This record gives sequence, C-alpha cells and structure tokens, in this order.
Amino acid sequence: MSTDKTLAQRDASCLWHPYTQHKTAPSHIAITKAEGAKVWDENGKEYIDAIASWWVNPYGHSNKYIADAIYKQLTTLEHVLFGGFTHEPAILLAERLLPLLPDNQKKLFFSDNGSTAVEIAIKVALQYFYNKGEKRSKILAFENAFHGDTFAAMAASGISFFTEAFRGSLIEVERIPVPVFGKEEESIAALKTLAATGEYAAFIFEPLVQGAAGMVMYDAAPLDELIAICRDNNIFTVADEVMTGFGKTGKNFACNYLTQQPDMICLSKALTAGTIPMAITTFTQELFDGFYDDDVNKALFHGHTFTGNPTGCAAALAGLDLLESVEMQENIARINNRHHQFLEKIKRHRRVANPRVCGVILAFDVKRDSVESYYGNFRNRLYNFFIEKGIIMRPVGNTIYVLPPYIISEQELTYIYEVVEEALEKIM
Repeated sequence: MSTDKTLAQRDASCLWHPYTQHKTAPSHIAITKAEGAKVWDENGKEYIDAIASWWVNPYGHSNKYIADAIYKQLTTLEHVLFGGFTHEPAILLAERLLPLLPDNQKKLFFSDNGSTAVEIAIKVALQYFYNKGEKRSKILAFENAFHGDTFAAMAASGISFFTEAFRGSLIEVERIPVPVFGKEEESIAALKTLAATGEYAAFIFEPLVQGAAGMVMYDAAPLDELIAICRDNNIFTVADEVMTGFGKTGKNFACNYLTQQPDMICLSKALTAGTIPMAITTFTQELFDGFYDDDVNKALFHGHTFTGNPTGCAAALAGLDLLESVEMQENIARINNRHHQFLEKIKRHRRVANPRVCGVILAFDVKRDSVESYYGNFRNRLYNFFIEKGIIMRPVGNTIYVLPPYIISEQELTYIYEVVEEALEKIM
C-alpha cells in the first residue's frame, strides 16, 4: 500500500462518498482522531463538530464509558445470529427502552440504520392489511419529508432530487402540508379528505422537526390531531425519530410531547452514540398480533445479518445510562438556554429569518433574493466558510443550523455563535 500520498489522495483513488458529485466536490477531509466535541484532520487542524456528525454523537466522540461497555461486550459475545437465538443485551435494551417510549409500544424489532427502520415500519403496515385480506397499498407523508434512501423510505421522502431517478419504481405516497404555524388547518383538512378514502395503510412523519428539510419545526398540538384522525380511520401512524430521538428536542423523544400515541416508532443515529450501526422499530401489540398466526406465510419475513448485534446493544445501553444521567440532562437544558440567548441576539439581524429552537437544535434561514437549492453555491460558500474557521456544519440551502454534542463546552458554543455572526456579514 502506497504511503507517499495523503489520506485524502488515497481516498480519491478508491472511495465513493454519500451525497457527493465527485467531479465537482473538493477533496474529502481526512479525520485521524476525535475526542469530545472536536475532531482533527491528517494535517492536525482542529474542528468543532457542531452537528454531532450527522446527529449521531450526542455524548461526544471517543466516549470512554461507551467504549468500555463495547470492549466488555466484545470479550464476552460479539455477535450471534438472531434468527432462532437471543441474548441478554438485546433483552436488556428492550426492557430499558420501551418504558421510555409511549406506553402503547410493546415490541421491538432490530435492524441496521434509519432507512431500514422506516422500511420495516412501512412493510409492517402494508402486510398487516394484506394478512387481513384488505388491500391498502398507499401511505401518507408530509411534504419535503426525508425518511431514508431504501425504496420504501425513499417513497415516503419528499425531497425530489433524492428520488427523481426512481420515479415510477416506488410505492404510492400522498403528501400533505406540514402543520407549521399558519398551515395547521390546511394540513388537518388535507388529511381528513385522504383518510376518508380507506386507501392508506400508514401515515409517517418526523415529529416536531423535519431534519433534512432544513430543521422545519411545528407544534405538537396539530400533530396530535393528525394522529387522532388516522386512528379514527384505521390508518397506522409511524413516528420517525431517527433524528429527533435521544434528547434532541429537549425530551428523551419528540413523542414525549404528544398526547396521542403513534403506532410505530423508528430509532437509529444516536441509539448507539455514533459507535455501531443499529436501528430499532417499535410496535403496538395490535401490529404484532396481526402477524401472530398458525400460517407461517403471515410472519414478517425481514431480517439483517447483524440484527440485534450484542455489541451494538451494549453501546445503546451505555448511551441510555448517559442520556438519563443528571449531567447530560443539565447539558441539554444548558444548550437550549444558550441557543435561545443567541437567537434573541440575532433575531433582528437584517439577514435572519424564521429563527427557531427546539431542544438542542438551533436554526434560522438566511434571507436571499432568490430561492437557494439544497446543495447550491450559497450553501457551499457557507459550508466552506465554516470549515475554514474550524467548524463542521452542513447548511441546508439557505438554512443554518447547529445541533451539537451535549457535552460541548461553553467556550466551543460561544465560538460557533461568533462564527455564525461573522458568516452573516461576510457570505453574500
């Protein structure tokens, strides 16, 4: 193996990266180590990870408590097939996790990532009605949603350039407006009309915050009403908490803000604190019972080689320990308070529009004369500016957001805010 090239050069010769047009993209930054809220590249440059590496590292990088739990598990049982077998880490994780979720959640199904967690939920909804001899082949979703890159998850997603190449190959999805302030009644009316047709198996949503759409935020009350409409029309509801789960919204789960309970919940990303790929989909007893039959053909024939991986379960259990600790809950409240203070400072800036905070998520839109594309030039200038300043942030179009690890220091937060203010003055 050649050693006279940089890691970035070696990467370019053999790797294909996600969401990347390699002909026009700059060289990828090679990261060699990470600790807390910071990472370092191969040249020794330091970066603050202001988005917790796509929202997966809430307790910081190289967390010793989680690393020790993983090591201990690796020396006992690193993996065993989950078909026909079980193990204590998976059982313990289910016993720990289910009480933190709405009390109608009774069964837990493992998979590998957020897309597959969603894929399973949609398959379960469709097959539930198939098992009953009832044809419901369509699902409902919000406009501009993003639920993943596998086929059913793509179908549920509403960001067209992610899915345009596959139009005609996806299940049928009808979209309704997001019930943001001022559009609540429009969203509710649209759902009522579609739900009455009896054609839909499920309604999937990102509760309270649409992440990839640009941290679009809405209140719990209209979502409660939408869930109630679905329940009245025998439509299953799927809360995609892949992004919002494990403290991001200020509570352990966004569903904790609701009075209505979803039928399924999808979890991943921060589940294992950024260490091992794992996902979970949880279900009501009613959904499980729809597959419980003497007929083997009514079983859920879905699985992954690493389903219920014990090492991943150990990481998730350690993550729950940290999430429920007094220190971490205080950190979440601290970040929320700092975000509000910062937005109070900049909300009247001539270029700031729609400032918003939910838990540890801060976002606002930069006023522009024209609509910016998702990966447009303005977004790229913002991204490069933050990188030059030693901050990892990924603006969405003209939306700037901060979603840091919970362990981020006051000094690191202050620096992020200062650079954001600088960007507002310099990046046109």
